[in-house]
Order: sequence, then structure tokens, then C-alpha cells
Amino acid sequence: MSTSANTSTKQGTISGSSTGSGSSTGASRAENSAGTPREEHMLLNMGPQHPSTHGVINLRVESDGEMILRVTPEVGYLHRSIEKIAEKVSYNGFMPYTDRVDYVAAMTANEGYAMVMERILGLVDEVPRRAYYLRVIASELCRIASHHVATGTMVMDVGAYSPFLWWLREREAINDFMEALCGARLTYNYMRIGGVMADLPPGFDRRVIRWLDHFEPSIDEFNRAASENKIYIERLAHLGVVDRDMAIAWGLAGPNLRASGVDFDVRKNIPYSVYPELEFDVPVGRGWCGEVGDSYDRYYVRILEMKESCRILRQALEGIPEGDTMAKVSRKLKPERDEAYAPVESARGEMGYYVVTDGEENAYRLKVRTGSFTATQIMQALGAGVLIADLVALFASFDVVAPELDR
Repeated sequence: MSTSANTSTKQGTISGSSTGSGSSTGASRAENSAGTPREEHMLLNMGPQHPSTHGVINLRVESDGEMILRVTPEVGYLHRSIEKIAEKVSYNGFMPYTDRVDYVAAMTANEGYAMVMERILGLVDEVPRRAYYLRVIASELCRIASHHVATGTMVMDVGAYSPFLWWLREREAINDFMEALCGARLTYNYMRIGGVMADLPPGFDRRVIRWLDHFEPSIDEFNRAASENKIYIERLAHLGVVDRDMAIAWGLAGPNLRASGVDFDVRKNIPYSVYPELEFDVPVGRGWCGEVGDSYDRYYVRILEMKESCRILRQALEGIPEGDTMAKVSRKLKPERDEAYAPVESARGEMGYYVVTDGEENAYRLKVRTGSFTATQIMQALGAGVLIADLVALFASFDVVAPELDR
């Protein structure tokens, strides 16, 4: 299960990738902050199209043989000016763009934008309760699908392939549910300012319950194959330890923050939607196989979160009320001068939308806060002293999704 990362002195790549950016040479003379030569070090690029970065990201690595001396994240490869586009399109017209903020868990990206606009428009109490339940169902299915990618690719990066295929099978079932719900499998555009675009199709709840009956035992099967594997544990335990104070200082969010022992979940601490009516626990790092806040804790917190999402889904499907799915909202929105912030608990932690309005049909300013940016920048603090072969596992443990970096 263990894997090693090969280095290329011609292209400056890691793990045998043939798609290095070519911006560095393998055996070049590293320079210090003053720009003067220091000593012979390897300058390598892990990215930008590296199979273990799970997106267009580059980690510029300075190493002395197999030992890493410095890691410098380089972002910007996916910058699409989404926040600027929000100033040019209508409020309703911006909803499809939110899918692109995090295409692995797009439902929560939809929900955060809908919530901030509902606060500005004074619609929070007007949104039908059934719509709130539908948002929870869609978001929790999306959270499980996102954690499938996070945990499955992490196991694959360390050297085991079969568990990843198991998770892809389960994720395809969720994609089928999403397609039945809104007609899309990745970028959904399902939620609306004031509710959701469509109700549950006939039999949807029964199909999801049957899948949950199958999926929950599959988590235990996955744990026996991967989470309890001795080699996998030894690769992750004590790697990249982030204690409580460090996690807070670097602004980590979501599972990365909770893995360090910080019990903070937006659904619990800044309640929204109907989550206060649902029973679920918030998993935090316990040092299960090493130290609190190591790579294994970050991995296993996500495994436990999938179980909690199953609990939430069962309650939401059984308790969903009858009624409308949309409030009465004008098609042309021109809110008065105002500003608001609305956070949601995305698969990668707090995703917050800050919107400033000025009486026009489009936002004066929109800003999105995501968890991947802080998770990427902390690599600067954790990378020194790590072996090249372990950098892949370390970076994977933070579940960075490239679109969240560049807006």
C-alpha cells in the first residue's frame, strides 16, 4: 500500500507526473530571500496538473534529496473572476455561477448564496419549511459525495486503488439521485432565492432510504479495507500535526479544524435552515492512531461525518412537511442599500457569502469565503521536514478543491 514519489531532474516533477509546468529545473541552484545562491537543492513542481493535487494547483518544493526544506503553494490557475461576474449579472442570474465555486459539493455553494440574499430581502421567514428540508437533503447527499472523493482519492494517493473504486460506485448512486432531483449530476443550479427549483420526484425518498440501508454498512467495509490497514495508518499517523491553536491561527475550517480538536460546526454554532431540529453529532479529532490533528485524524473525521450525514438524511426524509417549495419572489430583484453575510457548513468547512447591495439589479460587491484557501496556505508551515513521498498524503489530508482557491 505504501508508495514512493519519483523525482525527475529534467522536468522538475514529483510522483512520475509527465505534466510538470516546466517552470523549474530539477537540479537548479536554490536562492534565498535576498536572491543570492545558497547551496545545491532540488526545485520541484508538484503540479499544476499533477494527479495528486486533485485540481490545477502547484506546490513548489525545495528539497535536499528526499527531505523537503520548503513548500510554496502557487494558486491562480483557475481564476475565473466569479466575484466580479456577480457585479455584472442579476441576483437570480448569479445562482448558476455559485456551482463553480465548489463543483465537488455545489449544493452548499447554492445554499449559501440563496441564504445571504434572503437575509437582504427579508425572506428568511418566507421560505417554505419544505424547501428548507429539501435543501438539507440535497446538501447532505452532496457532503457524502464530496467525502467520497476526499477519502477515496487519499487512499489511492497512498497506494491502494480498490477502495477508491468502491466510493466511486456509491458516489454514482448519489449522482443518480441528484439527476432525478434537478436534472444535473455535478453543477446543479437547484436552489433558488426563496426556495428550490423543484420538489422531490415520486419515490425519491424510498430510493434514498434503500441506498442508506446499503451504504451505512459499506462504511464499515471501507474501514476494514483502508482505515484499519496497518500500512495506511503508519503513513498518516503523526504526519502534519496541527494542534488546536495552530488550526485557529491559520484559519482552518470544517473537518480540518475539527480534526485538531476544535468543536465548531456552522450547522451547530451558527444555526441555519432546519438543522437545529435535527439530531447529529460533530466528530472531532481524538488522536485515533497518532496525535490529535494529524493526517489520519483529518481523514477519519470525514469518515465519521458521512455517518452523521446518513443520520440527518433519515430524519429529513421522514420528517419533511408538506407544502410549497418556493416563496413568492419577484423575478427582478432590486434590494435597497444593504449588506449581509451568510455562512453554511460546506464539505470543506465554513463557506460564507458577503454581499453589498446598492439598489441596482446586480450586487455592488460579492465576496466568498471558502475553506480550501487556508488549507493550502498552511502547507508552508507543515511542509518543511516532510519526505517527498509523504507530501502527497499530507496535502490530500486537507481535501483542497482548486475552484475554491481562485475566484
